[in-house]
Amino acid sequence: MEKVPMTAAGYAMLERELKERTSVERPRIIQAISEARAHGDLSENAEYHAAKEQQSHNEGRISELEDKLGRAEIIDVSKLSGDTIKFGATVTLIDEDTDEEKKYTIVGDVEADVKAGKVSISSPIARALIGKSIGDSVEVAAPGGARAYEIIAVAFG
Repeated sequence: MEKVPMTAAGYAMLERELKERTSVERPRIIQAISEARAHGDLSENAEYHAAKEQQSHNEGRISELEDKLGRAEIIDVSKLSGDTIKFGATVTLIDEDTDEEKKYTIVGDVEADVKAGKVSISSPIARALIGKSIGDSVEVAAPGGARAYEIIAVAFG
């Protein structure tokens, strides 16, 4: 069984979603199915079919969350240090073409949120950064073409 690396915050986020889905969503969907059943003929009951589909989706997500939480390898970012980029590092970069500054934190796949500056450990930018240090230049194959960045800062926690 392959471990899923994540931060403590990412683990807590998944736990909250699992709790929400099991204690709030599941009973709500069961109630909706029950109400739809009361309307009679199930073969032409759109409400019933929609509720059953919601139930299927919710139960699938619950299974997925339980799997990820069961295989989680929580990495305590506050105990990490050094100048070399690794999981949990917050990296400040300068785009060598535009001089635009960007800041990314390397997190597990389940926590990635580019808008929040969190990139997945398996993303092209994170793979290019791992093992590098301040002052290094990296080239990242991005959807819009290759981008070159200079690493100006590395921080943990």
